[in-house]
Amino acid sequence: MTKVPAIRMASAVVTNRGGRTCHAAIVSRELGVPCIVGTKDATETLKTGQPYTIDCSRGSEGQVYEGLSKIDKTLIQLDELPITKTEIKLILGDPDSALGHASLPVKGVGLVRQEFVVASHIGVHPNAVLNMNLIPEKDRQEIERRALNDASPVDFFVRKLAEGVGSIAAAFYPRPVTVRLGDFKTNEYCQLIGGKMFEPNEENPMIGLRGGKQNKETS
Repeated sequence: MTKVPAIRMASAVVTNRGGRTCHAAIVSRELGVPCIVGTKDATETLKTGQPYTIDCSRGSEGQVYEGLSKIDKTLIQLDELPITKTEIKLILGDPDSALGHASLPVKGVGLVRQEFVVASHIGVHPNAVLNMNLIPEKDRQEIERRALNDASPVDFFVRKLAEGVGSIAAAFYPRPVTVRLGDFKTNEYCQLIGGKMFEPNEENPMIGLRGGKQNKETS
């Protein structure tokens, strides 16, 4: 699962695997963090403690330089950008960054991934709030702490989800916002509070329980 809090703190992200539409790339773009994916051997080549400069300003291929390079900043006036025939919309999932991104010259949000809202804004597995008696005591206490001001853990989950989606919609109003329902893979749902009680351990979650291939139990 993409670690949103970790990416928030990172100066840049470099991964061995992934493409332009992988979670690391999408979340990094949303948070304004430079990101290079699909390097194959970055974790073997880059050394812990060594400073590097990540350059994502040169088209489709990023560059990694040893040491800290001098960076020149250019101010771009958004109201002077040309209008394109194709409507440019964002992929967004972090409600806290919605207002900042709403100032961009875009036509709205083409995709709000509900699972990203759950991960960044709630952090709790939906089945956990429905089955509090089945989850470990530590998880139950954490959910109860988060839901302290709500009538129940279910009310907490619903409220936070509504607030998250609503914050994005309000930030971009009156521009359209398209929301896609939850699409978490099992390994991602497992990372949520209480998630390990309800998710199987799949070798390839991309084509498993919630992927493109139905398993025997759901076919």
